[in-house]
Amino acid sequence: MTKHILVTGGAGYIGSHTAVELLAAGYRVSIADNYINSSPKIFERLKIITGEDIPHYEIDLCDNTKVDELFAANDFDGVIHFAGLKAVDTSVAEPIRYYKNNLISTLNICEALVKYKVGTIIFSSSAAVYGQPETIPIIEDTPLHPANPYGGGKAMCEQILRDMAAAFPTIRVALLRYFNPVGAHHSGLIGEDPHGKPDNLTPYILRVAVGKLPELNIFGDDYQTPDGTGVRDYLHVVDLAKGHIAALEHPAEAGQAPVYNLGTGRGYSVFEMLHAFEKACGHTIAHRIAPRRPGDSGTSYADASRAERELNWKAEKTLEEMAEDGWRWQSMNPDGYDSPIPQQAPTT
Repeated sequence: MTKHILVTGGAGYIGSHTAVELLAAGYRVSIADNYINSSPKIFERLKIITGEDIPHYEIDLCDNTKVDELFAANDFDGVIHFAGLKAVDTSVAEPIRYYKNNLISTLNICEALVKYKVGTIIFSSSAAVYGQPETIPIIEDTPLHPANPYGGGKAMCEQILRDMAAAFPTIRVALLRYFNPVGAHHSGLIGEDPHGKPDNLTPYILRVAVGKLPELNIFGDDYQTPDGTGVRDYLHVVDLAKGHIAALEHPAEAGQAPVYNLGTGRGYSVFEMLHAFEKACGHTIAHRIAPRRPGDSGTSYADASRAERELNWKAEKTLEEMAEDGWRWQSMNPDGYDSPIPQQAPTT
């Protein structure tokens, strides 16, 4: 029987790409989203890509009654839990709002998993749980020292899920710590469309490249890195999406909640990213050097060998593909999901 997976936050950047990969792998998919970080306009585009009308529910997962009704009305075999507030800077300014939203929504999902005997949850965690580790590359056993409420909330949710797995061993849990997803679906139909000014590097680069923002601020060029700019582990969002399929297909042992870094295992500097996107769009991208931001580290990248060893997953797409797919999305959709659907977009 085809397994039915609920994707919370499935209209968002990573969730939507994961929904595409789930359908391609033969799963049934439903999506729950409140569209705070996304747009319901995505579903027409997802139908063009997948040929499916994906069932979707507008729901605030902090509403326990609504969550219960959703699970009661469906036959979910598993949940991939992306939903949550995610802007690091805003989490520092509004910690109570962030903890309340991200913890309560996760607790409500956990309660429904137990009540309705749903067998699997894959949790969308983050490298933000590590803070600024002393050793690079970062392994999963690195001590957790989150530097902001966003990362702190992810670490708390991980602990909730570990405790649930121990108490309810019929529920299989996997905790996926993402590094820095970039790029877009190769069709150009779906991609990253942050509301307001982007918080992350690559959507900011693309907004400058397409003329929506005047220039990119590069925060610091005096780090102990090859070109002085910060180095991070960037991976293609489609590779990241496939990591969730791998986690579904390699279930954890009963009572366990294994952790996996999802990254490429190497770092790219801000200048390397900028030049890759300049090559993809065919012109220079305005930028200036700005002072370092408090709390930023020089270098951060993953050791992703555990995921390769235990999940048979490895990031495959190149930096060039990340930049080309990202530019295709942004150039075809300069206003994100408010742009008209591109008429000539490929469907495979």
